[in-house]
Amino acid sequence: MSHLRPALLTDHYELTMVSAALRDGTADRRCTFEVFSRRLPTGRRYGVVAGTGRLIDVIKDFRFTPEEVEFLLRTGVVDEPAARWLADYRFTGDIDGYAEGELFFPGSPILTVSGGFAECVVLETLVLSVLNHDCAVAAAAARMVTAARGRALIEMGSRRAHEEAAVAAARAAYLAGFRFTSNLAAGQRYGIPTAGTAAHAFTLLHDDERTAFASQVATLGRDTTLLVDTYDISQGIRTAIEVAGPQLRAVRIDSGDLAVIAQQSRELLDSLGATETKIIVSGDLDEYAIAALAAEPVDMYGAGTAVVTGSGAPTASLVYKLVEVDGRPVVKRSENKGTIGGRKVAVRRHKPTGTATEEVVVSQGVPDRQANDRLLQHSFVVDGEPVALPSIAESREHLRQCLISIPWEGLKLSAGDPAIPVTVVPAG
Repeated sequence: MSHLRPALLTDHYELTMVSAALRDGTADRRCTFEVFSRRLPTGRRYGVVAGTGRLIDVIKDFRFTPEEVEFLLRTGVVDEPAARWLADYRFTGDIDGYAEGELFFPGSPILTVSGGFAECVVLETLVLSVLNHDCAVAAAAARMVTAARGRALIEMGSRRAHEEAAVAAARAAYLAGFRFTSNLAAGQRYGIPTAGTAAHAFTLLHDDERTAFASQVATLGRDTTLLVDTYDISQGIRTAIEVAGPQLRAVRIDSGDLAVIAQQSRELLDSLGATETKIIVSGDLDEYAIAALAAEPVDMYGAGTAVVTGSGAPTASLVYKLVEVDGRPVVKRSENKGTIGGRKVAVRRHKPTGTATEEVVVSQGVPDRQANDRLLQHSFVVDGEPVALPSIAESREHLRQCLISIPWEGLKLSAGDPAIPVTVVPAG
C-alpha cells in the first residue's frame, strides 16, 4: 500500500491542460506517453530501472480527496468541469515498461503510459518524481556494488535525505545489490535486512570507552559491531577485544585514511587473536573511494550521502513525452529536445555467449527478432488494473544478470560511451 498522498504531486500546468482539454473535447483522445532519457549522467555507462514497483502501487491509489478538489477549485487552478472530473479520477489505461533491475541507455523507452490524454498527463510529475529518484540511486548503488567486488555494503544515508526519500533510497540500493540498510522503515515496508551499530554519541555518553563497549556487548552479545574511532583507533580496538573477546563480530572505522587504517587494524586484530573479527569502514564513501580500497582488508562498506544522492547525479534525467495520438505518431522538434514519434517496442540483442551487443527500438512496429534477442517491455497495468510484478529479490537477481551480460568496459567507473548502443528505428 502506498505511504504517499500522491494527488497533489500533480503540477499546476498538468491541471491547466486537463481543464483546457476537457473544455475543447480532446481529454479522452487515446494517447501514448513514454519515459526515456536523452543522455546518461556524465561519466555513466548505463542506467538502472528502479522504482517501478513503488510507482504502480502509488498509481493504484491515485485519488483526489474532496479537500484537495476544493482547494484546486477555490484557488482557481481548475474550473468546475475539471473539478468534477478530478473528483471521479481513476486511472483506467495501460502501463508497460522495462522490469525493475533492467539496464537502460539513452533512448530506451523504459515506461509507456497509454490511455485518455487527461488521465495520462495528470500522472507526469508523479511518474518522473518516483523514477528519476529511484533510478538515480540504483545506478549509483550498482556502481558501488561493482567497485566492492563481492564485499558487502550497508546503506546508511537516511539522515541525508527527505524522510520518505530515505525509505525509497534504501529500497533502490537494496535492489542494486546492497546487502543491508540501517533504515528500519525500509526493513518493515520492503523486507530489507537491517543492520547498524552505536554512534559516537553512545561512547561519549559513558565515562570511558570500555564502559560503553561493555554496555553494548552486555546488551547485544559478541555478535555486534563496536565503533572504535571515537578516540584513538588502536586503543579502541584493544579495548574492544578485551571487553568482547576475539569472538567479536566486527569493528567499524568511520574516519581517517581508511586504506592505511584498515591495514593497521587488521594486523592489530590478528595479533590479538581476533582473526575472524570483521572490519567495516564508512565515512563519505562513494564508488571511487570503495574502488580505491579494493586491495585493503575491508570486509564491509557503509555508504550514506553518496548513495542516497545518486553519487553526483541526483536525477536520472528522465522525461515524459507524448509520442502518439489516436494511433498517429507525434514529435517534438525543439532544438536538442526533439523526440521520435510513435509507441516503441525494444529488444536487447545478445551474442550466443550471452554478451549484450545492442538495443533495438522500433517505433510503431516490432523489431525483427533474432535468436538471442530479449524483449524488454512487460505489462504492469492493464485497463487500470495492476498485474503481478516481480519481487524485489527477483529484481536484484535480474540486475545482477544484466550487469554480467554487458561488455566489461561498461562496468568501468571512468567516463566513456554507453555500455551498448541503442538503435532507434522511426515510424514508417
